[in-house]
Amino acid sequence: MAKRKEEHFLPTGTQKKQRHERELGSAEDGEEEQEGEGLSLALSPGNSAAQSMSAEVGIIESIQLKNFMCHSMLGPFKFGSNVNFVVGNNGSGKSAVLTALIVGLGGKATATNRGSSLKGFVKEGQSSADVSITLRNRGEDAFKPSVYGDAITVHQHISVEGNRSYKLKGQTGNLVSSKKEELTAILDHFNIQVDNPVSVLTQEMSKQFLQSKNEGDKYKFFMKATQLEQMKEDYSYIMETKARTRDQIEQGEERLHELRRQCLEKEERFQSIADLSVMRRNLENLKHEMAWALVGEYEKEIEEMRSEVSVGEQRTARLTQKVEEWQVKVNAAEEKFKAIQDNLEKISEEAMALEPKCIEAKEDLIRKKKACNDAEVLHNRSRNEFRGLERDGEQLRNRIEELKRSADQSLEPARQERQKKIAALNEKSKSYQDQESLLAQEMECFMQAIEKDKEEHAKILQEEADVQQILTTKCKHLHHLKEARTNRLKQFGSQVPALLEAIDEAYRKGQFTRKPVGPLGACIRLRDPDLALAIECCLKGLIFAFCCHDYKDERVLQGLMKKLYPPASSRPQIIVSEFRNEVYDVTRRAAYHPEFPTVLTALEIDNAVVANSLIDMRRIETVLLIKSSPVARAVMQSQKPPKNCNEAFTAEGDQVFERRYYSSERTRPRYLTGDVEKEISHLEKEVENRTAQLASFQKHMHSLKSDIRKHQELVNSHQRHRKELQITIRKISGEIKDLNNEEESQCVDISTLEEEDEEIKKRMKEVEDEMKVRKEEMENLRKQKADAEQTYENFKLKIHQVSELAEPVKEELNKAYAEVDTQKRSLRHYGDRLTQHVDALQAKKNELAQTERELEEKMALAKKICPERIEVKKTPSLLDKEITRLRQKIQTESDSHGDREEIIRQYKEAKETYQDLEGKVKSLKKFIKLLDEIMTQRYKTYQQFRRCLTLRCKLYFDNLLSQRAYSGKMLFDHKNETLAITVQPGEGNHASFSDMRSLSGGERSFSTVCFILSLWSIAESPFRCLDEFDVYMDMVNRRIAMDMILKMADSQLYRQFILLTPQHMSSLPLSGLIRILRMPDPERGQKALPFQPANRDQEED
Repeated sequence: MAKRKEEHFLPTGTQKKQRHERELGSAEDGEEEQEGEGLSLALSPGNSAAQSMSAEVGIIESIQLKNFMCHSMLGPFKFGSNVNFVVGNNGSGKSAVLTALIVGLGGKATATNRGSSLKGFVKEGQSSADVSITLRNRGEDAFKPSVYGDAITVHQHISVEGNRSYKLKGQTGNLVSSKKEELTAILDHFNIQVDNPVSVLTQEMSKQFLQSKNEGDKYKFFMKATQLEQMKEDYSYIMETKARTRDQIEQGEERLHELRRQCLEKEERFQSIADLSVMRRNLENLKHEMAWALVGEYEKEIEEMRSEVSVGEQRTARLTQKVEEWQVKVNAAEEKFKAIQDNLEKISEEAMALEPKCIEAKEDLIRKKKACNDAEVLHNRSRNEFRGLERDGEQLRNRIEELKRSADQSLEPARQERQKKIAALNEKSKSYQDQESLLAQEMECFMQAIEKDKEEHAKILQEEADVQQILTTKCKHLHHLKEARTNRLKQFGSQVPALLEAIDEAYRKGQFTRKPVGPLGACIRLRDPDLALAIECCLKGLIFAFCCHDYKDERVLQGLMKKLYPPASSRPQIIVSEFRNEVYDVTRRAAYHPEFPTVLTALEIDNAVVANSLIDMRRIETVLLIKSSPVARAVMQSQKPPKNCNEAFTAEGDQVFERRYYSSERTRPRYLTGDVEKEISHLEKEVENRTAQLASFQKHMHSLKSDIRKHQELVNSHQRHRKELQITIRKISGEIKDLNNEEESQCVDISTLEEEDEEIKKRMKEVEDEMKVRKEEMENLRKQKADAEQTYENFKLKIHQVSELAEPVKEELNKAYAEVDTQKRSLRHYGDRLTQHVDALQAKKNELAQTERELEEKMALAKKICPERIEVKKTPSLLDKEITRLRQKIQTESDSHGDREEIIRQYKEAKETYQDLEGKVKSLKKFIKLLDEIMTQRYKTYQQFRRCLTLRCKLYFDNLLSQRAYSGKMLFDHKNETLAITVQPGEGNHASFSDMRSLSGGERSFSTVCFILSLWSIAESPFRCLDEFDVYMDMVNRRIAMDMILKMADSQLYRQFILLTPQHMSSLPLSGLIRILRMPDPERGQKALPFQPANRDQEED
């Protein structure tokens, strides 16, 4: 058992074990008669009274093990009240039973010499172990018999972590306690000491002390077995405490001398105090006047505050009237605005209705112009042809007349030859002209194709630029989103994390008055992810903005942004507004709809600064969020919008006003999306599609360039060929002209010319008729063109007139909108002023109520100080000066002599401290003196008790050795703490005394048994346990030792003996006091050992 000491040592001495107190008697009495009686009890082997009293308590009735060491189940073992042999081969569990006995009764793991921790006793593979031990609790010396009954069961549970818990149960199995202190009390009551080798002697303890060759180890064993070692340690601890107490007394005496000096000084000052009662009475009177003067001041202040409240209520009425007047003006301005807007919409509808008709009239005019121009070209062509034929006919007739005059038959062949050449050249010229006309038509087709391809190429080039711009934006956004995988702040700009770190560093250095907040988009969370696009479209650039407390902080933040952002890049907006810890109260001006939230209610905003900034900059409390576009139109436009609601946003990002609707260009949210990976996947698909679209554009443009190049080459080729034809035609015309102008010296064929003249006349007739028809058609088309021009001009005039009507209406509408906005601002201004004034007035009323309560408190305090009211003419400030002056005067007097109360208090405190310390020092001196007397007496008793135990141990040892005709000596050296044992194995003086080391194994074992039995005779314990006491004995010594143990057991029926041995013990005599528990070798898979008593018929009930 561990040592149990008292924390404070009283003059009555220390607490001893109950058995020692019975042996030594009461140490407080100090009477020699009781001390002698205690000594005689210690020397006697026992008496019948002690036997009858102690035989019923403390012995072990049974023990049971579960998952303990290497055994799944052992027991329950039922022990007899006197001698019990536990026999079995090695490994059968004998030592486990002894180890469980030590551990189960609270012993440490180290006391068993089987392990250093309790967790080592849990069977491998199990989570816990259990040990259950039943102790007998009968007779007059029973422990709480009314609670436990005739038996106490100590159940200990050991976990695999090394923790233990106790359950103390009564005879009926009822749980009494689970505290270790209760078990300690039981063991103290029964005088059970499991760590005492006399009570439980294990093989390892035997090897350490009994078989050790060191005489000091044997002496320690003797001291531990007789508990003299415990007494010696207690005495040493008491002497150390006494030395410390002496030091405290010396320190107290030094302190006492100083306190005595201080006390005398205080007493001298107390005797020399002057009487200051008159000045103190005057001071009290001034305090009375001061109390009622303060009451008067409070009454004046309350009157002034009541007057201010009255004026404030009048101003509230005026402001309320102003707000109502401006509300009327706002309603009138809104009605005017609505009327002008309706008129403008009506005019716009009229203009829109005229626009298609105007376009149709213009197209009809263009068609008729073209037809008229075509008819005019045909008419002019016919007219030119008629005039040409007329000139040709006249020339031909002149030629006929000329030929007739100069007709010569000899020139006829040459003339015919020239006519043939002219006809051939005409045919050739006509052929070339046809080719030129065909080339011109083909060139026109090619030029049209080139123009068409160029237009398409320019269109695709523009589309490619647009797609490339979109692709660049998407790639940049995709890059930001990928960076946002690890840092969400990069979603608001790649410089944002570095900017926030710079802000933190500057704030730590004290450069900011209040730490800026931002970006605002990172400080808000969506309650509904479906509204992300709507909120982004509403907040726009505010998502990236930062908030500063004042303009000084803004300048510092601008400097940080300038360092981190490139010069040409855009920087986040900075909002300067005083930081507040509470969100604005927007209950009165917030929009409300039972089905749809506002932007403010759709966001979770932890920082009040962020919420207030969005309210100031965007008025998010007035913006509704409606997912469906038709529903949004119905709420905002088909009926009157909800109160305080100016606009709404749909889930697609469309912005809806009362009379306007703006579609959003964006289709997905970028910054407030919750699922970044999903957004990255979507953007990657879009980038892939845009890239494929760009590739398609490139391919198409390459094809168009190829077509344009081919057509241009054809145009150039045709143009060269046409120029060649034109040159050839001009040459042929020149040749024909030369032939016609050539003087014909030959005879002309007049008949041919006359026929040709007839053909020309006939052709002129046809052309003239055709010219008449085309002229009529041209005149008709000219008339139609004039009508179409008139119609188109009429429509243009009407549209112009409508536009002219719309312009002043638009200007009037803008003026009306500006007027509505001005009226609303004025209304908000007066509304805010009214709110502020009402809040200020309420605060003033609260202050008035508080002041009235304070007046009541001051009046109650004044009545307490001076029950009757005093008319005070002096002001509190003047009274305060007089009180201060009088106090200074009293203080001056007190400084010269000292404050009476303070001096009295100090004197009393010094006297009480001195007397208290003097009493403590005297008490400690008295305690030390008494402790010296007690310790001197107790040490003498200790030495006498040690001599008695030594003598008894020697006598018993000699007596036990003589049973085998041995003789021996036990030499105790208490000064050097050694014990020398010598044994003579022979008869009488035939052999000399020898050290135990020179004996044989059996003789040494027998001598050791004699030593143990000697200790058993002088030590008290309800049971004795001995492990393999006869392992080194021969049959003769084993027989003698066994007889000695049984003889002692027979003489000590009130004690229990538990002996563990590997021998069969079949030669033991039959007796009701002897019980043999045989433990066979455990079989494989066996859970519990099926042991039973060797003499079952002798088993107790």
